[in-house]
Parts: sequence; C-alpha cells; structure tokens
Amino acid sequence: QVHLLESGGGAVQTGGSLKLSCAASGRSLSRYNIAWFRQALGEERQFVALASWGGANTLVADSVKGRFTISRDDARSTVYLQMDSLKPEDTANYHCAADDKPQISIWSRDYDYWGQGTQVTVSA
Repeated sequence: QVHLLESGGGAVQTGGSLKLSCAASGRSLSRYNIAWFRQALGEERQFVALASWGGANTLVADSVKGRFTISRDDARSTVYLQMDSLKPEDTANYHCAADDKPQISIWSRDYDYWGQGTQVTVSA
C-alpha cells in the first residue's frame, strides 16, 4: 500500500501563496490518481483538485479555479498543490488521497489512502 505525507501548510494573509506537497512512500505514486481535499472546522470535506495517474487529466474545483494548480512529479513520488491569491475561506485542513481505480473521482469515498493533513490558515 502507499503512505502519504502532506507538508507545506501554514498561516498567510489574504492574497498570499502556499505550496503544499504530498509525498508518497511504499509504492510508486505513478500508479495512483491523487486528489486534494480540504475540511474546514465544522464543515464537510470538500474536493479541491486531482491529477490522474500518468498526469493525463487534472481537475480543480470551481471554488479554486484560476488560483490553485495541481501537479505531480512521479520521479519524486510527490504531488503538489500551488495555492495563490488565498482567501480566508480557503482556511482548512488539507489532505491528499490516493486511489488506483481506472476512473478519476471527486468523491472522497472513492479514495483508499489518506495522509494526516496539513493546516492552512488565511487571515483577512
């Protein structure tokens, strides 16, 4: 199985940037679709972005489109989430998740492996 570890979270002001990393170990990341989800305190988990295995497909949620970019470096077994123009509503715990099914999915229930998460806090 694959193990995931997120890093790069922190506290920034509105308009700032952060780059999250999701590092995989145990198995090659190239065999997995990778997604980022976020969960704010008291709210449901929300899809943010995904990159399919092989990098052929990427998808970002409408709420972050034009501000967030997902990319993957399979040689380094790492997936990145570049977050620009951050807003207070982006404040949440961000998790990466992996899935080896052939179809991509924006639903958290379809992902089998999860990291512990990294906190992002955006102040006004």
